[in-house]
Amino acid sequence: MKTERIPIEIDKRTVRVFFASDVHGSEICFKKFLNAGKFYEADIIILGGDLSGKLVVPIIRQGEHLYQTNFQERLINIRDENELKEIFSKIRFTGSYYIVLDRQEAEEYVADEKKKDQLFIKLLKKSIGEWVVLAEKRLKDTPITCLIMPGNDDPKEIDQILEMSGTVINPERKLVEINETYEIISTGYGNITPWNCPRDVTEEELKERVDRLCSEVKNFKTSIFNFHVPPYDSTLDLAPKLDESLKIITEMGHPVMIPVGSRTIRKAIEEHQPMLGLHGHIHESRGTYKLGKTLCINPGSEYSEGILHGVIIDLKDGKIKNYVLTTG
Repeated sequence: MKTERIPIEIDKRTVRVFFASDVHGSEICFKKFLNAGKFYEADIIILGGDLSGKLVVPIIRQGEHLYQTNFQERLINIRDENELKEIFSKIRFTGSYYIVLDRQEAEEYVADEKKKDQLFIKLLKKSIGEWVVLAEKRLKDTPITCLIMPGNDDPKEIDQILEMSGTVINPERKLVEINETYEIISTGYGNITPWNCPRDVTEEELKERVDRLCSEVKNFKTSIFNFHVPPYDSTLDLAPKLDESLKIITEMGHPVMIPVGSRTIRKAIEEHQPMLGLHGHIHESRGTYKLGKTLCINPGSEYSEGILHGVIIDLKDGKIKNYVLTTG
């Protein structure tokens, strides 16, 4: 399948990019991302994958205006509609979704894994749809270009929602060309993880995807690889080592950290030497890394705290003029 080329014209000699990743359902982080374009005077804002939350929090009806939920390992009694709205807000702040159920519905939900999965997808699609509408509302009359890409943790059911937008560009399987100079190729797919995520693929399949994208690039010297997973052994991909039960292995009370990035992506960067690599995926590996001539950046993530980590990059005359990591 041929890669779609999307030309974008920005009437500036210096083009400012804001990049963030891994908001995992956090409503506040997504709103901060949308606001970042205006706040940082960015021409392009890019969200590099993992839009989905992690879980659904059931809220059980106990009686008229009375509810109960187990949230963040605390049993919470809710006594009126104001407290209910407050818990809705807290749940969405952390990136989770909520559903109000009576006790029988809750028991059926707990007992049926298929029903749980269907409910999660339903609430996820609703959330992504609301985010797209919000993006269209806030960015409609601005010159800001907005790229939002699914990551390895995102079910494929959200793709159609992103593709339907006239404001948001899903850059997966596309080449976005800025001022006929900067070519951005993107993929949210990644190498296999212990969690069997929706877009986890073998290194061989990932290579096919990356090679297909690279074949469309005219000039790698001014290209940007927006690849969700960082290159292997780059310091941007250090994560806790897990045992067979997925528990963190520690030594002297500290997690043992190992590289978990993609060898395919490392090889592609080493071979083609793009100007810039934008990555996410590993929340605790915030930083930069020079792989040959390529500047690779992972801004990290603290979505559960409502903190948006990002990076501002200024591009001028086909080069990176400067960059700065941000927290807000």
